[in-house]
Amino acid sequence: MNEYEHTQRAPLHWFLYPPGVFLLAMAWLNRGQVLAAIILFGTAAITLAVGFCFQHLTIRDEGASLAIRYGPLPVFRTRIAYADIARVKPGRTSWIDGWGIHWIPGRGYTYNLWGFSCAELQVEDRTVRIGTDDVENLTAFLQTKLTQANQPG
Repeated sequence: MNEYEHTQRAPLHWFLYPPGVFLLAMAWLNRGQVLAAIILFGTAAITLAVGFCFQHLTIRDEGASLAIRYGPLPVFRTRIAYADIARVKPGRTSWIDGWGIHWIPGRGYTYNLWGFSCAELQVEDRTVRIGTDDVENLTAFLQTKLTQANQPG
């Protein structure tokens, strides 16, 4: 039984569908030029697939770790072991962190779908920001996991 699960939905994927459809149309219009059509079609397919993958972000307790999964296709996902988390606090991402999955020197990793609220984790020797519209509940849940991990016994 998981103690925490939250799914954030966001309109980010809608920004990727129009360019994907445009690229498909361009591939069709350039079908006489095989190489150009293949490149356009491939780029359209990747754009549409990424848009489909970033429809929502689910953060879920999986016993010994926290799972972060974009969906509905589980292509982009990761797990963070609770034992590796040194501290957690509510935070804010910056415009430089962007949306999606990023690593920025000096700022660390960001998993974000929409908005700027996040849980900021110190995981081993790196910072991980997990964007969420449920920051209070996520940080409270992670604090209880840290407290349990630090109790003797």
